[in-house]
Amino acid sequence: MINTADMLRIFQEYRGDSIVVPGRGSRHWSTISTIPNRDIPLGDPAMGGHASFALGLALAQPGRKIVLFDSEGDVLMSLGALVTIADKQPSNFYHFVMDNECYATTGGQPVPNAKNIDYALIAKGAGYPFTHAFDDLEDLAGNLEAILQERGPVFVSMKVHPEIENEPIHRREKWQTRTVLEVIQDVKQEMGVISS
Repeated sequence: MINTADMLRIFQEYRGDSIVVPGRGSRHWSTISTIPNRDIPLGDPAMGGHASFALGLALAQPGRKIVLFDSEGDVLMSLGALVTIADKQPSNFYHFVMDNECYATTGGQPVPNAKNIDYALIAKGAGYPFTHAFDDLEDLAGNLEAILQERGPVFVSMKVHPEIENEPIHRREKWQTRTVLEVIQDVKQEMGVISS
């Protein structure tokens, strides 16, 4: 299994100028990213919402690489997003899914049939042209640069160690340094949608 923070540190080396929706990796990504104004940490929206948001962003900004770090729980809550992404075929969309086999942010409840689910195969069946699956960090690191050169939409499933949260949300350590409105303002300015 892969450690999420280690995976994100390796991704940072190949990030380039892509827009990153860190999703379930936000807590780690907030201290790893070297271009925070190109990050869109949404906090903890309704489970399943990250993929649809990132798809909209990819369609609105076709000249920019959009990278999403999603979770298998989010994918399961919104399987329809996979077929919509595949239908729209955004060539700039890279969908990384962290599979920890549980709902870690709500206490670690197990995902049913977790050991037998092949998310890359599900994405391939939905119509993603390129899909990959990794459970070893070195293997992922050796392929990451080539994956980020593929024409999207690209789906990458990664088996990661669970980081279970048992504290109530209001008692958890805060990692967000900007409000959602500040994030939106920063990204718009970074992309030249608005002037400073």
